[in-house]
Order: sequence, then structure tokens, then C-alpha cells
Amino acid sequence: MNFYETDPEFMERLEHFAFDEVVNEEGQQLDETTRHMAILAALLGCQGIDAFRLELPRALDAGVTPVMAKEIVYQAVDYLGIGRVLPFLTAVSEILTERGVALPLPGQATTTMEDRLEKGAAAQAEIFGEQMREAWKNGHINRWLAANCFGDYYTRTGLNLKQREMITFCFLLAQGGCEPQLTSHAKGNMNLGNDRDFLIRVISQCLPYVGYPRSLNAVSCVNNAAKM
Repeated sequence: MNFYETDPEFMERLEHFAFDEVVNEEGQQLDETTRHMAILAALLGCQGIDAFRLELPRALDAGVTPVMAKEIVYQAVDYLGIGRVLPFLTAVSEILTERGVALPLPGQATTTMEDRLEKGAAAQAEIFGEQMREAWKNGHINRWLAANCFGDYYTRTGLNLKQREMITFCFLLAQGGCEPQLTSHAKGNMNLGNDRDFLIRVISQCLPYVGYPRSLNAVSCVNNAAKM
């Protein structure tokens, strides 16, 4: 479908807003790699598979590496579930293959089945505070959270811890209905140095892709986290 032919007025305003006004807003800019990482994560969060297929080549051209793109999708599974992430995993593999990238990519795992819980709990403590080192003992879901979410994914190379917390923030803001977790991860971002102003810029750059209601909710969560 050529929207420039079927919807020219709409495309004029959409392109001006999403690709010019938002991108160049004074005080709300991000470096290109970070901006595209945030958009990819937000599109996963809001289930924008068609827009994701359009965005990924732009992201790769802007400095997001194939490894980074895959890591964003892998980490999304813990926040969206494989039921929602599988089409995006397929899309990334297809687009990378079309661009001549050999798959599988080099492995990025740093944990084993034996130490994933310990290292995952350590990652939680680094992000949220020392009290999280023992939180996995509070039931099997908390144990899974430490071993699987943090031990299996946050410990991987390809993205650093600050980048991983940023994309988690984007998964949560884009899917909506996760405001308690969004506030918690806003605070986690701040603990790692992704401060309030940075998170507002992330929300601003994702707004054309997720809309105003979820963006405004995210701003409120960031403001609440800043008071914690």
C-alpha cells in the first residue's frame, strides 16, 4: 500500500511530526542509536509489528547493530511474553537475512544454568538496591524473575545494563497497564544514571509510536519515581 498516494494529507502531517518535529524538538533529542533502540522497544511493547518492520532497517542504518536488535527482542519476552514477541523475532531474522547478515549471531550469554540465579540476583541488586539480592526467596515467581529475567537476559553482553533498563522502560510504557512496574523501572533507570530528563526524552521520542495516553501516563510514573 502506497500511503503517499492513498492518504497524502495524513502522510504529510505524520512525517512532519514523527520524523521532524519530535526528532528535532529542542531539549528532547537523543543520539540516533539510543533513539532507534527506544523506538524498537516501544513498537514491541505496543505490538506495532508492521511499523517495526519499517523501523528496523532505519535503526540498523543509524547504528543499532544486529546483536543489539536481537537482544532487544530477546529481552522483550520477559515483559511481553513469547506469544507477543514471536512475530518480532521472525521479523528481525528475516530482515537481517535479507541484509546479508549470517545467523545465528555470536552468542552473548554470560551465565550457566548453575549460576544464573546468583548472577541474576546480583543484577537486580545493582539496579534496585541491595535488598533485592535475597528477594528471589519470596516465592517461585520471584525466583524465576531473578534467574530467568535477570539471570538469563540482563547478564547478556550486546547491551549494557543502562541500555537494558531503558528498553525495559519502553516495553512497559508502550504496553500500558503496567504503571507500578513502570514506576519501579523508572527508579531503576535513575539508579543507573538514566535520569529524569533522559527518561522524558525517551518518552518524547516514542510518543508518535505509542500515542498520548500512554506517554502521559509514563511521564507521571517518571515524576513519581523521581520523588522516591
